[in-house]
Amino acid sequence: MRRDNTDEGLDGTRGSTHIVRADIPGEDDVQEVSLRPQLLDEFLGQRAVKENLSVFIGAARERRESLDHLFLIGPPGLGKTTLAEITARELGADFKVTSAPALDKPKDLAGILSTITPRTVFFIDEIHRLKPAIEEMLYIAMEDFELDWVIGQGAAARTVRIPVPHFTLVGATTKAGMVSSPLISRFGIIQRFDYYAAEELAAIVRRSAGILKCAVDDDAALLIASCSRGTPRVANRVLRRMRDFAQVYGDGVVTLAVVRDGLQRLGIDSLGLERYDREILRSIISRFGGGPVGADTLAISIGESMDTLEDYYEPYLIQCGLLQRTPRGRVVTPKAYEHLGIKPGAAQETELSLFD
Repeated sequence: MRRDNTDEGLDGTRGSTHIVRADIPGEDDVQEVSLRPQLLDEFLGQRAVKENLSVFIGAARERRESLDHLFLIGPPGLGKTTLAEITARELGADFKVTSAPALDKPKDLAGILSTITPRTVFFIDEIHRLKPAIEEMLYIAMEDFELDWVIGQGAAARTVRIPVPHFTLVGATTKAGMVSSPLISRFGIIQRFDYYAAEELAAIVRRSAGILKCAVDDDAALLIASCSRGTPRVANRVLRRMRDFAQVYGDGVVTLAVVRDGLQRLGIDSLGLERYDREILRSIISRFGGGPVGADTLAISIGESMDTLEDYYEPYLIQCGLLQRTPRGRVVTPKAYEHLGIKPGAAQETELSLFD
């Protein structure tokens, strides 16, 4: 499949969307072989999502219809974009992708939908950030497969409806609560992604190592998995770095010893916490007496944006049982003190070895 990086809108401008053609083979990436699975059978984890989607895709393919609109919810890095592209490939349809912030005006959306082919899978990432005017235009396109377009100005203005081919909208979001109810109600299929278990991530690491032509021991793969925040994207990133360490400091095989040393060098501890994760916990303990502290105050204290704090760091800290969100603010748990080697009430904390 070939990916074209830009396309033209109704106004002749070049946009930020790109299209993957189902009928034209793609060129190999000279920098790195893609670790993303290409087919549904290759997609590891998220078993319930995958099984349900397999049924829906199979039924749509047999009827030669476009798949019903699909809404994917979950934290970043779990494979929402990958699954959307797999859906298009399994349907034998074109794949067009953009993000909500890139759709600045209604004509941007109109330009995309006016150029799609029948049964195209149209993927919008961060769909919770759609502007109201674009969202309202999308309602009609999703239900009636038509676009409302205003011709003329003032008293002479009139609205015409432009038909568009039947397509499948795939919307992805990390913040389902920010998506309006009218928009959610227009999706016929809603699937939620969960964090991956360590065994699932270990299987992904072994698959990726095979693609990268990198030997990895099973116990090393499991350690990488356990330190990857339940996220395939992080697991693949860590695997690439361990491959580098194994190549420079070892014999090219990613062993348990290589991974332990590599994680220590990268500042990733046994729970998968990075420097900023630990900084968040220490800041709450040393500056705010263990909490509660508001998210905006905490973000300022560590020099991060509140969105990054809430979307990337906090979910995993909460999942690990190190942090709690309360009505009054964020509070660290006794497990956080234990993990950091800090005695409750102590003025100075001591850093333990990352794997003690």
